[in-house]
Amino acid sequence: MSGVQKAAILLIALGPERSAMIFKHLKEEEIEELTLEIANTRSVTPQIKEAVIEEFYQVCLAQQYIAEGGINYAKELLEKSFGNEKAVDVITKLTASLQVKPFEFVRKTDATQLFNFIQDEHPQTIALILSYLPASQSALIVSALPPDRQADVAKRIAVMDRTSPDVIKEVEKVLESKLASLVNQDYTIIGGVDAVVDILNTVDRGTEKHIMETLEIEEPELADEIRKKMFVFEDILLLDDRAIQRVLRDVDNNDLATALKGANEQVQNAIFNNLSKRLATMIKEDMEFMGPVRMKDVEEAQQKIVSVIRKLEDAGEIVISRGGGDEIIV
Repeated sequence: MSGVQKAAILLIALGPERSAMIFKHLKEEEIEELTLEIANTRSVTPQIKEAVIEEFYQVCLAQQYIAEGGINYAKELLEKSFGNEKAVDVITKLTASLQVKPFEFVRKTDATQLFNFIQDEHPQTIALILSYLPASQSALIVSALPPDRQADVAKRIAVMDRTSPDVIKEVEKVLESKLASLVNQDYTIIGGVDAVVDILNTVDRGTEKHIMETLEIEEPELADEIRKKMFVFEDILLLDDRAIQRVLRDVDNNDLATALKGANEQVQNAIFNNLSKRLATMIKEDMEFMGPVRMKDVEEAQQKIVSVIRKLEDAGEIVISRGGGDEIIV
């Protein structure tokens, strides 16, 4: 069973009152994940329930022993209670969750300073570092890279799967020699298409466009997979009329007029067809009166609207049809 499944079974066993007290100490996304797992848990045998409670008890004991005298002290006491094999198993599970996430110290570093430090590194090294950083921080660094390196780094992040802890340690030593890194000795799963999508959804439009155009030439299948998970302003055509109308309620009219200055006729029609005649006329007049607009301003306005769309999708208020049949709702 996964950790989430075990946690759900434990909460079921504890009952609603105790579970509610535990929920107060959890993050919102953790509560949502556990609630969904509990809802999907149909029945639990007494044997499984007992095993989960026993494991929870052992981990609690281990945490207490570690607090009292450290890991070696905890291992010694657990061996006396449960035997060597069980003690090692419990300590391994617990210490894995206590370890420092790779490149944690870099997360507090200003993106500009970090860029100056890693810009001359090999693209694979840059990709490895960016895979561990928040998308917003990685986006600033990718945007600052020369155009010929942006797509290369993005591609390496997308195809990255597992990285040896020895390699991670070596890169960390280069970045911060004073850090006594505690990297999990198991292989660490990082990167992947989702990681590069997060970054591309955050970078400026010009960088995003360049990377995608390069990937479409060099790695068309990968580019197609990435594009299916992304949403750009022109993809508003993927929304049905009801979704477009919902989006427009949260969009500033000035941003809409500016965004449409750089949009093709098909996108403009999709927007105007979902506005009242009076408001559509007003937006068209605003577009005429504002005259020439800098492309940077158009892209910023479009990005604001895309942000609204992504926010509404995350909240489940609209559905984006990205191809395939999974999104079809009957």
